[in-house]
Formats: sequence, structure tokens, C-alpha cells
Amino acid sequence: MTKKATFLFCFPSSKDASVVAQSLSPEIKHKIPKSMVTFSINEKKLTMVIEAEDLSSLRAACNSYLRWIQTALSVKQLV
Repeated sequence: MTKKATFLFCFPSSKDASVVAQSLSPEIKHKIPKSMVTFSINEKKLTMVIEAEDLSSLRAACNSYLRWIQTALSVKQLV
């Protein structure tokens, strides 16, 4: 049975949502073991769904992606 977590991020503009999603695309290509991540953008909203084989893998993937999103937003504020 797979475990699943869904995150919804609301941004000030659709461009901001797109920039964050694009900054994470290299991470999605490399894939975290035992997990699958999908992103979708709908106007100003970015939805991230993480599925994993077990709870510890889900937690690890969530921590990684949430940290990468936080980093992308921090860099965006500096630029």
C-alpha cells in the first residue's frame, strides 16, 4: 500500500508558481528512491503530490521537496 501526501502552494502570480516548479524539475528527474513526485500548476496554485512505498520514504521525500521549495523561494526574494 502506497502512502501519499498532497501540498498546495498559493503564489502571488502564475509566473512565481512556474518559476518554483521549474527550479525543482532537475530534482524530479533524478528521483528520490522509493518515491514518486508530480507537480501541477493551475493559475497561481502549485500542487505537489508525493507518493512513497512506506511512511519513512514519504517523510524523507516531503522533507527534501519542502526544503527545496523553501530554498527556491529564498533565492527568488534575493533576486
